[in-house]
Amino acid sequence: MKRIVIFGGTSAIAECAARLWVARGCSVFLVGRNAEKVEAICDDLRVRAGPSQKIGSAVADLNDHEKHAALVKSAEDELGGLDVALIAHGSLPNQTECEKSVAQTLAEINTNALSVLSLLTVMANYFEPRGNGAIVAISSVAGDRGRKSNYVYGAAKGLVTLFMQGLRNRLAAKGVVVVTIKPGFVDTPMTKDFEKKGFLWAKPETIAAGIVQAEERRSDVVYLPWFWRYIMLIIRHIPERIFKRLSL
Repeated sequence: MKRIVIFGGTSAIAECAARLWVARGCSVFLVGRNAEKVEAICDDLRVRAGPSQKIGSAVADLNDHEKHAALVKSAEDELGGLDVALIAHGSLPNQTECEKSVAQTLAEINTNALSVLSLLTVMANYFEPRGNGAIVAISSVAGDRGRKSNYVYGAAKGLVTLFMQGLRNRLAAKGVVVVTIKPGFVDTPMTKDFEKKGFLWAKPETIAAGIVQAEERRSDVVYLPWFWRYIMLIIRHIPERIFKRLSL
């Protein structure tokens, strides 16, 4: 039975992933910022869980890096150890507002990159001496190439992706799996202001199923849905002299 800590446990994708893991007999510890929502999701998971499964939670602002180690310790104590960590928190910045404000830009970089890097480091240092474990973090296809429509978000996710490449290289010989998840467009509350039409948009349940499968397969980098790998392959290889004239 796997013991899983989920940071950003109230996000739509994380909630769906938690349900899938509980259905597989896993124990889960959720960390989220909204106490009422954390408790509601945990109540739902307890109904779904068997008598031997444990469901725990903590309320925290993950932008407070100093609390990350203590949160991991709480999850470990509650579940009796940890086997998997999913880092799923984040925000979707307003690009125009970020362009006008250095403070806003840095705040979004902190939420979407620096807080993730802190958790990745804490979890790496937890699993490495144990010689096992899996660290899964949600990055984005937006991090594959900077575009004027969302380059603050893309820069943050690009930092996460590159950091995880190095972390994967560091931990490969130590028995610790590092899985980078790169979703495309996902129909969640975070994208409520977008026009959601066409096959490019995925449901959070689809992304969650891909995350659970990627962890089970001990994958390295997974685009979700799969076709984004080829879309981004094309976008990455457009010459800069052409790309800078495009409206993307």
